[in-house]
Amino acid sequence: MTDHTVTGGAAPAGAVAPGADAVGAKKRGPKNWRPLLLLIPAFVIVSMFFLAPLADVFIRSITDPVPGVQNYVWLFTTEANLNVVLRTFGTAILVTFVCLLLAYPYAYLMTIVSDRTRNLMQLFIMMPLWTSILVRTLAWMVLLQDTGPINGLLAAWFGIGPIPLIRTTFGVALGMTQVLLPFMVLPLYSSMSKIDKRLLPAASNLGANPVTAFFTVYLPLSKPGIFSGGVTVFILGLGFYIIPALLGSSKEIMISAMIQQQISVFLMWGQGTALGIFLLVCTILILVVVSRFNKGGSLFPGVDR
Repeated sequence: MTDHTVTGGAAPAGAVAPGADAVGAKKRGPKNWRPLLLLIPAFVIVSMFFLAPLADVFIRSITDPVPGVQNYVWLFTTEANLNVVLRTFGTAILVTFVCLLLAYPYAYLMTIVSDRTRNLMQLFIMMPLWTSILVRTLAWMVLLQDTGPINGLLAAWFGIGPIPLIRTTFGVALGMTQVLLPFMVLPLYSSMSKIDKRLLPAASNLGANPVTAFFTVYLPLSKPGIFSGGVTVFILGLGFYIIPALLGSSKEIMISAMIQQQISVFLMWGQGTALGIFLLVCTILILVVVSRFNKGGSLFPGVDR
């Protein structure tokens, strides 16, 4: 008589432990959405203070003074408007390149100096952020005016002047560069501080000269900081109002000043809001395009994807 009773040893391969079905069912059950309830206050705040005003601006742009797209037609068919748009983008691009040229060596120097010197360099970068933009712009007005200290030194030392520095594109770009420079230095330093300092000596040992080693090794590795700083400076430069208004002239008007002029002076809310929507769409498109080009990194150094 054969005994089919299994005593001891491991359970059969097809056997299921008691309670396993209950555990699996619990894991496959509906997700717990309660943590998402914590997002409701943030969503309400964003909706009240950003989405709702933005929707109101868009509605005004297509309904004031009458429903239609006449405000956008006015924006893209008026030569003066196109000149303002080109001037705004051109100035923002110029300021971005100048900030990059000034910030890149400064940020690199911060990565190779001692901790004490680095802290001082960071302090010099952060100090302008603790001062009002209006105060700094008024200081530039004093320095750049025809009878200001800069023209006075040029006349005393070189016998030239006065050179028109204020109410020009140069004055506007100079003031914007001074304000936006920290927003280029900090992302560059954040990116450069993660680069292994032994890579350049290794490239030199393999036969590359310093210039080749820099452009083939160091510069590509610092690309995330360049993208992040460049996008930040460019987008901030598109929306500047105080500096172009005080250091520029009516010939140097930019989009932000034109929006204020259309709404506050001419009471043309439809045209002013159309300009604002256009600027917002341009900003979003810039972020999308740069994200495509910067596939290997993030627009925000230190924040991994």
